[in-house]
Amino acid sequence: MNTARAEVGVAALDGRVYVVGGTVQNGDEQPTWATTLVTSYDPRTDRWRQHAPLPRPLTHVGVAGLNGKLYAFGGFTDIVHMHPQQVAYAYDPLRDAWSRLPDMPQKLGSVGVAAVNGKLHLLGGRDSHTVVTLPDPPISMGYGTVRTHLTYDPARRSWSTAEPLPVEPRDHAGVAVIGDRVHVFGGRVADGEDSLARHDVYDTRTRRWSRAAPLPTPRSAGAAVVLNGRIVYAGGECRPDETTYDDVTAYDPRKDRWTTLSPLPQGRHGLGAARVGDRGYFVAGALTCGGGASADTLELNLR
Repeated sequence: MNTARAEVGVAALDGRVYVVGGTVQNGDEQPTWATTLVTSYDPRTDRWRQHAPLPRPLTHVGVAGLNGKLYAFGGFTDIVHMHPQQVAYAYDPLRDAWSRLPDMPQKLGSVGVAAVNGKLHLLGGRDSHTVVTLPDPPISMGYGTVRTHLTYDPARRSWSTAEPLPVEPRDHAGVAVIGDRVHVFGGRVADGEDSLARHDVYDTRTRRWSRAAPLPTPRSAGAAVVLNGRIVYAGGECRPDETTYDDVTAYDPRKDRWTTLSPLPQGRHGLGAARVGDRGYFVAGALTCGGGASADTLELNLR
């Protein structure tokens, strides 16, 4: 990418990897700021393209592709983790234009999004923040993490509620879809030091949750993609020594087991991932806990 970013929304659509919003650094150091930038990567040509920007700057925006359109939900504005949003948008690549959808029932940032059987499932996230005014500019230190589970039907342009996340609220969680089931794993309930290993599975047919094998290591703010019937989860924050994870693990639903793959070249969090063909693409992210940005694009071929 031309611009280094982190905390991006990433999804595949029509053979391209779209990277939506995120944070960009204001100079060499923190703080980081939300952006309207939307770009896409074409693996066939190894080139990037810029698209119509988001209607407003958003970071930690939930993104998914469905039926020829790209959907973006919620996020934070202005400064990382501040001002969760209620907005929803759809991007039409044929028109290179965003359109406003009915607002979400509640404000949510760092929400997980999954496209299943023509509907979009929104899971977890943060619905509030508390502002601490030291230093200047203010930094969000409040964490209104929720168990929310919403569904959006694009055909009806309507929202509904579904069975909430079991037991623990979480944000910055990994989300992936295999068949009719939505997998939610990792995430956190407060900050990078309160990451989870828990792994829950929602069956969209029975509308019930079940438990699955937890992550080998509690992590949040990593990126997930499905390759060859397995969920690959990469990166995350934060280790006890306050460094990012370079871990890459794969979950096999037939065996209910996670296995370790080759690590990332560098640890990172706040990255995104999408599949095009038989390859997974891991984009952007911060190399240090809490902030920073990267322009990297990494390709994974899981044989």
